[in-house]
Amino acid sequence: MVNGVPSSITSTSSITAEGLVKHFADVHAVNGVSLDVPTGTVLGLLGPNGAGKTTVVRILTTTLHPDAGRAVVAGHDVVASPQAVRRSIGLAGQYAAVDENLTGRENLTLVGRLSHLTKSVAARRAVELLDQFHLSDAGNRPARTYSGGMRRRLDLAAALVTHPPVLLLDEPTAGLDPASRQDLWEVIGNLVADGTTVLLTTQYLEEADRLADRIVVIDKGLVVAEGTAAELKSRLGETTLALGFADVESATLAAVRLADFNAVRPATAETTVRLPLRGGARVVRDVLNRLADAGIEVGRLDLHEPTLDDVFLSLTGTP
Repeated sequence: MVNGVPSSITSTSSITAEGLVKHFADVHAVNGVSLDVPTGTVLGLLGPNGAGKTTVVRILTTTLHPDAGRAVVAGHDVVASPQAVRRSIGLAGQYAAVDENLTGRENLTLVGRLSHLTKSVAARRAVELLDQFHLSDAGNRPARTYSGGMRRRLDLAAALVTHPPVLLLDEPTAGLDPASRQDLWEVIGNLVADGTTVLLTTQYLEEADRLADRIVVIDKGLVVAEGTAAELKSRLGETTLALGFADVESATLAAVRLADFNAVRPATAETTVRLPLRGGARVVRDVLNRLADAGIEVGRLDLHEPTLDDVFLSLTGTP
């Protein structure tokens, strides 16, 4: 053990958790979750409502003590050195934690002063962050006049006042419109490019696909899968070729004709035939030629790549 940090924790990881457990009476919120987030990367923590994501974040930010297991954030044990952890992290949650009666500039300056920055340094940092988050024009307006996306950007800016090396984002884009979500993704991407380590909890699969270097899926307090987005998608198999026909009879005939391609006709889409696309464009050509020779006309052709939505549904049963 070095400086209170377990010897198995390496300096290349900014967040490490091993076997975290947290129970609330009979509710097993977290039941043995382990995580590892290398410095300068993004870990996406996915799971349905009630899966345990927020409980994990609360343990990592020291607002909850784990019943078992251990966690180290920015080189500090969350139980043994909670103050050191808090000095090393920024946190932005599902709801913007800003004072609506203060201006954007005043909110950021207040956070700086509460973080023991001098008045001049806090004021200078507020100006820098307003510029970084494209809020300079609104910096002297009360936060209550901000849009949802602007408030969320201000909340994220507040989490960065002290230049924390580790940022924990608990569903930061929940409830935002697509344009505001894209803006926030760009900001997060820039932070990571500058070396910030991010743990991101989200229910937006596109968000994890876009931002996360690695993904951990938890359900009912347990890790049910982990890997890169590509690795998780590959678990569901290959690209699928979907052929649509005018009627059930044509689809049935096509399925029979394409049986040696492992074609199936899903019961929920009776005029559709699906088959795994093995062999690329050559297979598509062979399939279409065979159907044309049999006089079966294809009305629609689609290629379906496995998505994180498919992975999420297969792992948790939650769409």
